[in-house]
Amino acid sequence: MEITAEEIDKRMEDCTLCPRRCHANRNAGAVGYCGQTAHIRAARAALHYWEEPCISGVQGSGTVFFSGCALRCVFCQNRNIALGTVGRPVTPERLSEIFLELQEKNAANINLVTAGHFLPQIAYSLELSRRRGLTLPVVYNTGSYEEVSSLSLLEGLVDIYLPDLKYRSPELSSRYSNAPDYFDKAAAAIGEMVRQTGPVVLDPDTGLMRSGVIVRHLLLPGQARDSKQILRYLHETYHDQIYISIMNQYTPLPEACLPPELNRRVTPEEYGKILAFAEKIGIEQGFYQEGETAEESFIPPFDCQGI
Repeated sequence: MEITAEEIDKRMEDCTLCPRRCHANRNAGAVGYCGQTAHIRAARAALHYWEEPCISGVQGSGTVFFSGCALRCVFCQNRNIALGTVGRPVTPERLSEIFLELQEKNAANINLVTAGHFLPQIAYSLELSRRRGLTLPVVYNTGSYEEVSSLSLLEGLVDIYLPDLKYRSPELSSRYSNAPDYFDKAAAAIGEMVRQTGPVVLDPDTGLMRSGVIVRHLLLPGQARDSKQILRYLHETYHDQIYISIMNQYTPLPEACLPPELNRRVTPEEYGKILAFAEKIGIEQGFYQEGETAEESFIPPFDCQGI
């Protein structure tokens, strides 16, 4: 469906885009859980080299980081933008220009990070960009706390979904993300993403991803049991339709008020056991991380570059 300015206004007047369903009148300057009004805010638009190899390639992914978040996990590595404390306002028209500027820089794709609370405006910008000559695949990079009805706006506009599946346990999702319904909502959202894109397709010449879904799971310290449940669910539900990215880069940031059990990194032994479990249950399509990845250097500066 082609989204109109009237449709954007309607959705912003009584916002139920995400499972928080705040009913905020964002057109009038009110904010819900995401902390954002109807005006798009973004904190960085630049080439990013630290995604999975089939996303970043050698040239980098054309990544736009949006301000605000409907999830706001206690351990968030993008804390400043999740809280909405950094970023500049951009119009949908300017956002369309940013996409085209990233294409001119030879980006592998357009990568939208935590964009769900601006989803109608972004759909409008993508449609405008396509008319203006955007040909790159579009990646939707999300924590997966999404409503299926909202994701339907992206059908035909997004080629690649890059969702997290953070928790299976409602106790964990309540404690760390204030979202007891996280798994149910995220599982439904990922199902919609797979329905929209189908199985993973890679470019045979470059190895870059052209369409499909990569589900990310970040291992948290001491939570191997939950991680195993997530990996088993993904494999039994989707088999080789999706790629699974098992991540060990969890970094306890000093400015975050973390519960004691999260105030350390994941050990190599913990990560090794999860990778062995993934192999044991038959996961073959995916990615794992090598070496010392838990570094703050993977967090880009949110200095409004490219905005």
